[in-house]
Amino acid sequence: MSFYEFFCPVKILAGTSALEHIPHELRSLNAQRPLLVTDEGVRKVGLLAPVEKALSEGGLQFAATFDKVPPDSSVKVVSECARLYRQSNCDSIVAVGGGSVIDTSKAANILASENADSLEPFSGANALKRPLKPFFVIPTTAGTGSEVTMAAVIKDPDRGIKLPFASGFLLPNVAVVDPRMTMSLPPHLTAATAMDAMTHAVEAYTCMSKNPVSDAYASAAIRKISENLLHVVDNPTDENGRFELAQAATMAGIAFSNSMTGLVHSLGHQVGALCHVHHGMCMSLFLPYVLEYNLKSAGPAIGELLLFLEGAEVYAKTPAPERPKAAIAAIRKLRDALYARCKIPRTLSETGKVKREQIPTLARMALDDGTLAFNPEEVEYEDALGVLEKAWA
Repeated sequence: MSFYEFFCPVKILAGTSALEHIPHELRSLNAQRPLLVTDEGVRKVGLLAPVEKALSEGGLQFAATFDKVPPDSSVKVVSECARLYRQSNCDSIVAVGGGSVIDTSKAANILASENADSLEPFSGANALKRPLKPFFVIPTTAGTGSEVTMAAVIKDPDRGIKLPFASGFLLPNVAVVDPRMTMSLPPHLTAATAMDAMTHAVEAYTCMSKNPVSDAYASAAIRKISENLLHVVDNPTDENGRFELAQAATMAGIAFSNSMTGLVHSLGHQVGALCHVHHGMCMSLFLPYVLEYNLKSAGPAIGELLLFLEGAEVYAKTPAPERPKAAIAAIRKLRDALYARCKIPRTLSETGKVKREQIPTLARMALDDGTLAFNPEEVEYEDALGVLEKAWA
């Protein structure tokens, strides 16, 4: 590798008192009237209370609250959010939630900052030309890594498409990684979101745009998830374990933002869109099958994963030629353990939502996904079809 880029200007506030630092950080950006963007689920489980308390104790309060974000947001929702921002004379956005809330907030920030009514002129890569309003993200899941990514996707149901956005200006100013915000995640979502982060890190470590800096973040994320996920599923009130998973998700997000993802995401995007399977479950499902497909081109990198998945002793005892398959076996072992605990599907048939006759359609759809450009092994229709068939049962 003769050249690579690494970019992550997001300030990270992390730990059990991270929320309490938000007022100071808002003021440092001359922000006094933040709009809170969230969803009804976050409100119902009481996760807004510690955020509102932290602002109040710091002498600030939310100028308005938008809590109508659905699981799969749309341009209409974004427009409503931006309208409330303007009507309430807000000067910043604080997103509290998962991937849909964060993407909605990113898109609403575009409309608010550009004083625009339509998102379309800003879709695609690098269409934004100037900084947006101050933007803070408080993730309530430990998986997407959206708090440190420069991308967003918003559905346009009238046109039947999804608008993608990618720009350095979409990166939040501050990501708040506080374990208090993930304590209420049920076991199956804890597992699915953590496996989303695991896949981000594994693909970041094995795909075409990997570099030494992204490798450092990815390997640290894999190690943290391997060491903590099963323990947290079994002991959901362990705050330290929750914090480790939350940190891992952020690290994985930083890694794949710079080194990109591959075939796991290409297939997962289609299964999520067509069959409505949770994204994290799709990632967990496809991960070992794609690694097996990529062995020819990425065998050494896959072999190195064994060190982060199983530790130094197992890595040292395993002959180098056997490490790639041992790493894949370790991932399968983790998935089996999660299936035993909370039925996270390991095959397409186990999802109960995918029909076998949909596999050819899914394979064709996957070829149009931009993530394939970064997969270490070239993928044609028959290749995607083969991976899907193996993942069926």
